[in-house]
Amino acid sequence: MKKRFIVAALAIAGAMALSGCGGAKSGNDSAADSKSVQSDGAKTGKKILTVQLGPDVETIDPALNSAVDGANYILFAFDNLLKMDKDGKVVPGLAEKYEVSDDQLTWTFHLRDGLKWSDGSDLTANDFVYSWQRMIDPEVAAPYAEITLGMLEGYEEAIGKPDADGNPTIDPDVTKLGVEATDDKTLVVHMSSPTPYFDKLATFAALSPVKKDVVDANPDGWTLDPKTYISSGPFKLTEWKSGSYLMLEKNENYWNKDAVKLDGIKCLLMQDQNAAFSAYESGDALMIKDIPTQEITTLQKRSDYHLDPQLGTYFIDLNNTLDEFKDARVRQALSLALDRKYISETITAGTYTPAKGFIPQGVSDWDGSSWYDHLTDPSVYINVDDYQANLAKAKELLAEAGHPNGEGLPTLTYSTNDSAYHKKIAEYLQQAWKELGVNVEVNIVEWKSFTPQRRSGNYQIARDGWVMDYDDPSNILNLTATGNGNNSSKYSNPEYDALLEKAASEKDQKTRFDYFHQAEEMLMRDMGVTPLLYYNEMYLQSDKVKDSYHTTDGIYHFEYADIAE
Repeated sequence: MKKRFIVAALAIAGAMALSGCGGAKSGNDSAADSKSVQSDGAKTGKKILTVQLGPDVETIDPALNSAVDGANYILFAFDNLLKMDKDGKVVPGLAEKYEVSDDQLTWTFHLRDGLKWSDGSDLTANDFVYSWQRMIDPEVAAPYAEITLGMLEGYEEAIGKPDADGNPTIDPDVTKLGVEATDDKTLVVHMSSPTPYFDKLATFAALSPVKKDVVDANPDGWTLDPKTYISSGPFKLTEWKSGSYLMLEKNENYWNKDAVKLDGIKCLLMQDQNAAFSAYESGDALMIKDIPTQEITTLQKRSDYHLDPQLGTYFIDLNNTLDEFKDARVRQALSLALDRKYISETITAGTYTPAKGFIPQGVSDWDGSSWYDHLTDPSVYINVDDYQANLAKAKELLAEAGHPNGEGLPTLTYSTNDSAYHKKIAEYLQQAWKELGVNVEVNIVEWKSFTPQRRSGNYQIARDGWVMDYDDPSNILNLTATGNGNNSSKYSNPEYDALLEKAASEKDQKTRFDYFHQAEEMLMRDMGVTPLLYYNEMYLQSDKVKDSYHTTDGIYHFEYADIAE
């Protein structure tokens, strides 16, 4: 959303930060369950669920967001064609049904009767056409444009052909995109190649419809004012106090409003883990995502501690455009010098899993079995159980590249934000690379600035991550395709791109997945990115919260949640 998370969802320190972390309870005690919720809801008599999903986000514009927590806030406010249920299955959303043609090139979505925006005006299929055309507009520069809509007929013509200098915005015409409203309730999507996972894409926050008149009238600020943040989902934005909280209240114009039990959701925008934990322990929040690392061992014994699987990878970007990283042997050496098992078991207290490849654990292969049961060249993957052998190989590779004991390499700067385990991992990387004779400085970047800085390529080495939006290898492998808006490492290999293009047009699923395996193995040989850990999602949630669920794309679903008395 995920993911991404990228991995990233950026932010500043919360103005509501509370000092101290509070003492952790032992056993199955949950302090949040034993105290009343001291929230706006308690004061007004309304049922307000207070949660903490991260700090201030860069944006809550569906087209521009690239962060998991941003996607979460968007999906509180916006419904989409389809939704993901608690079992990870795709179910109807704004579209009550859909059909796919026999050749798998035409998807037809039928919207529900009487759909309304939160301001009471009609929502129609034309709103999707506008929103998707806006998504691919080069001037909007949506980071997910290619991932979500690149398989539609006319996409290349819509975004514009490159000029002689490679600039991709010559004569764009977004109306060429293969999406049309045949009437107010019917949306027809034309594919350039079969896309069996498009139903999963149709659940994704980036493809949420936005209201044309308010966006056109306020292109740079429509998301900043609740009066113009017109939405289609179970809740509507009523207040956004930067660095403090987002307040969403029940949308009485939502098509399924009778199933919405909460009067609102208050999202605390906190970067400080201790502050979030204090809010939870005092009962001021009933769910938090950011937990102080020093509390985890104790919290693992509690019934309100949750550790859910995620389809996601924590990785490191080495800026491939810089001279110091153009030699693949240097990139390989820096990767092999890292003890992933130590990072997992000691630094993250077992909450993350050592990564041997870029594709996360839990991803399915063409026949539904595990991705890692079908590797064609296991030798290119990282042996996380033999760090000493890896370190010896790292030193050998660095010497072969002309940098014995790090000679000739400049002092490198590793950029990260200071939350969760990021700073501790950064400090470990600093020590580990010292074993190679490579000096590294750690640069802590304010969360709200972190992702834009990384995406622009204004860094040497940076933390990165991706939580997959759906269970298909393309969703993470496409990140590292040349020109992809989320390709922060700036990795570029024409052979890799060609494999992904073959996969995109391949109808036979086994052959399609063979291309994906070849692509990942090429990426691992090149070490275009450096996989470090596989994500699991830990959070605290009071037993008072009922009928919520968390999906592997990192989204917390409180749309139909309730708070027990």
